[in-house]
Amino acid sequence: MPSFVSIEINLRIGGNNVLPISNSELDRIKAECHSMVNKRASASAAAAVVPIPGADVGADVVIMMELLPAINRKFGLSPEQIDQLDSEIKGRLAIIISSVGSELVGKYITKTVVAQLLKRMGAKMAIKQVTKYVPFVGQAVSAGISFGAMKYLGNSHIEECYAVCKRAM
Repeated sequence: MPSFVSIEINLRIGGNNVLPISNSELDRIKAECHSMVNKRASASAAAAVVPIPGADVGADVVIMMELLPAINRKFGLSPEQIDQLDSEIKGRLAIIISSVGSELVGKYITKTVVAQLLKRMGAKMAIKQVTKYVPFVGQAVSAGISFGAMKYLGNSHIEECYAVCKRAM
């Protein structure tokens, strides 16, 4: 079994951290990611106010395709960052990721993956589309649903990444 020192060396590449190596660093990254999610959720809410059918769903797809990989990168869990790790750490991460049950940690995020996520939020997304046609109140409800759905998906991904990194430490 490798010592703590060898694991820490394996988690650093060229002097750069790939995975967080302390609880304080992990907590700082988590806070940064929550801030990113709030900004993107606000953008999603703003797109939901536009009374063009489907425009907000397109915006949500674009936002999620940007947000999810950014969260992975912050935690050192993008596919490119994981590929830089030695095989022992990669193997441990693969086991941890599968035990967390994540479909997004360490994966390439495609439109298909994002579309599947949005389909899981199907009822909320359908209500959001219908409420857009009710003047003022409907747009506010649509924006609230959009903000809430984006925040939920983003924060869920943060928690998965956090759990993976915590177990990897």
